[in-house]
Amino acid sequence: MARGNGTPLTDELYGYMLGHNPPLDPVQRMLVEVTHTQLPLVAGKQVAEEQGPLLAFLVRLTGARRIVEVGTFTGLSALSMAQALPPCGKLLTCDVSEEWTRHAREAWEKAGVADRIELRIAPALETLRGLPSEPHIDMAFIDADKDNYTAYWDELVPRMRPGGLLVVDNVFFHGGVTDPDATGPAGAIRDFNAHVKADGRVDSVMLSIADGLTLARRR
Repeated sequence: MARGNGTPLTDELYGYMLGHNPPLDPVQRMLVEVTHTQLPLVAGKQVAEEQGPLLAFLVRLTGARRIVEVGTFTGLSALSMAQALPPCGKLLTCDVSEEWTRHAREAWEKAGVADRIELRIAPALETLRGLPSEPHIDMAFIDADKDNYTAYWDELVPRMRPGGLLVVDNVFFHGGVTDPDATGPAGAIRDFNAHVKADGRVDSVMLSIADGLTLARRR
């Protein structure tokens, strides 16, 4: 099988890449530091530093005005997307943790985008199933509990407007998806990836960004 021409991502090259991307602003940088200081055991749940500028770029590229996020954590991804929204834009984000999202709320307030973000503390499937059923979402970002990825996907896809963009994080699950006998979260992501590949409602591409990122466009 062809291996492509990917370049190994050394620490030096990673730093070079970040140096050529839009830098994190002071509130974003503060949120990264707070997450690693206050929640060191789960800080890995935060999106990679390069993903914030990418998500903001995709919001601007698509002209998104209505965004749904599944999985808030401490709010860096929501912050990045909300900052890229037009003033009339809205982002709905779903989580079950008051502790984690307390840091998110504080950062959104400091960045002046809290009025663009609606946080719902409840199981995300309940929130998604309560949304209008007609296509109305411009962009969606899934980065939550892996066992429910397929369920989240199947609630979101019918609600995406034609041309709407879905972005899904952790589709490599640290390489575990290459094991055909994978169980647990790795097995769930492996099944999810197969589900996306077979889904005739979308065009999709999987990219080796961070822990694997899938982009899909609603047909």
